[in-house]
Amino acid sequence: MAWRADNDDVSQVRELGDRALAAVRSIAGTRDAFVVVAAVLGLLAVVEAGGRGDGTSMDLGTAFLLGLLSTVPLVFLPTHPVPATLAVTLANSVLLASPDPPYAAGLLAGSIALYWLARRRSRRVVFPFLLPFVLFALGAPRPESSVALVLMTAAVLLGTAVRERGAEAASAAAGQATADTLLEYAARGERARIARELHDVVAHHISLIAVQAETARLTTPGLPAEGTQRLLDIGDTARSALTEMRRLLGVLREDVDTDTRPVRAPQPGLEQLNALVDEARASSGASTRLIVRGCVVPLDPGVQLTAYRIVQEALTNVRRHAPGAAADVELDFTAEALRVRIRDNGPGHDFDHDFDLDGAGGHGLVGMRERAAMVSGTLTVGRSASGGLVVEAVVPIPPDVP
Repeated sequence: MAWRADNDDVSQVRELGDRALAAVRSIAGTRDAFVVVAAVLGLLAVVEAGGRGDGTSMDLGTAFLLGLLSTVPLVFLPTHPVPATLAVTLANSVLLASPDPPYAAGLLAGSIALYWLARRRSRRVVFPFLLPFVLFALGAPRPESSVALVLMTAAVLLGTAVRERGAEAASAAAGQATADTLLEYAARGERARIARELHDVVAHHISLIAVQAETARLTTPGLPAEGTQRLLDIGDTARSALTEMRRLLGVLREDVDTDTRPVRAPQPGLEQLNALVDEARASSGASTRLIVRGCVVPLDPGVQLTAYRIVQEALTNVRRHAPGAAADVELDFTAEALRVRIRDNGPGHDFDHDFDLDGAGGHGLVGMRERAAMVSGTLTVGRSASGGLVVEAVVPIPPDVP
């Protein structure tokens, strides 16, 4: 029981200490701190003046007044540092000029004022306040004058050192921020340069594909009509890819001529799905349908672009892995989400290899999944009831969409 009582006493002491520390922290750094310090020092100066009694060269009222003038102006130190420091310094100078020793509370208040002023003003403003103390220490050498000079000089030097260190830290932080900004701009410039070079290289090769397809169509004698159509499709696809790539990266080409500047058009959305389905139907020769269910609502352009790209990539996969298979593109609008489903009646695929979402073989499907994730959607891939492939994306519709 005695051990528990001792522990309880220790806990109470710790609790009182924590409360006192919290109170000090709440006051420190605010104007209340200066009010408290000024009140305490002013009370000490009054007590000291009263304690001297009749053993001073001045009457009691003047002693009280000088004691208050040397301490109470600390209240105005945060808002008016120069006038407050001047008032405290003048009061201490009057006391040093008299035969009586200055008040300890007044000297402490003077050092606090000079320290605060040195932290916020330049040396040209602060050092003149030391002149009266230097004159008294040299002209009337007394222990009180020497103590006052040492105390005030130490306060000024400490405040100046703190201010200069803070200025150096701020300058270093500004320099680091500038260096980081320059590095970021350099990285952006390098990425833009690489993108321009990639644009030039890819655009060159795609242009060659279009030219070679057109040349083969015109120079091959006895080419069947189906072959001619295939070559036309190759040329049209290459030109479409070139136009879309220029639309995407053309903003980086600020150094091109006006007559060769790429045309900047809006990114495709759901309204362009009819043209995309018609193109897929014409290029594959198989049935491709667009089926829309539910109440069509206007969606964010980013959501529409995501749905368009998913459909585009899925139809490309159908032509690549299931040539000649029919495909259905279904848009199902509900109150909470847009469901995009692309399915075909092809022979099916090996999901462990060709259509591994996390592997290196399914880059197109990985891109579709990333696009869906950018708009907080999901993407699933599986086999359809007819044996083909089903790609289904669910994109949430914000509740504020009418």
